[in-house]
Amino acid sequence: MDWSHYRFVSIWDLPAPPDAVYGILERAEDYPRWWPQVREATPVDGTTGTTRIRSLLPYDLVLTVRERRRDPRARVIEATLSGDLDGWVRWTVTSHGGGSRVVYEQEVKVRRRLMRLLAVPGRPVFRANHALMMRAGRRGLAARLAAV
Repeated sequence: MDWSHYRFVSIWDLPAPPDAVYGILERAEDYPRWWPQVREATPVDGTTGTTRIRSLLPYDLVLTVRERRRDPRARVIEATLSGDLDGWVRWTVTSHGGGSRVVYEQEVKVRRRLMRLLAVPGRPVFRANHALMMRAGRRGLAARLAAV
């Protein structure tokens, strides 16, 4: 097993229309306004940006995010990640009940040296840190949707 490899899936059910949810998710440069752990999201060009993320643990992850797919009709956004993490991320928004279901998928390999050195003993902590970040993201997105 490669202890530096992670696969995450998070599911968020939200009481908002799918198009409204997708509309917020497709504006990555606005994530710091509603997602506390996304500290910076800076566009480089029309399909690439840099992002700085910091959750509970005392380090920042710096990533280059390159759009791979943006499909408003299917409500899917995919991007490749490079930098402290290499891999991909995907948002899929569908109708669910009277609102939306958001599925967040991420598959990455850790490149940051310290995280690689701590891969085995730190794995449960890294996974818990990610879970906390995702819970905060869901709360932030729900609040953002309620405000519009």
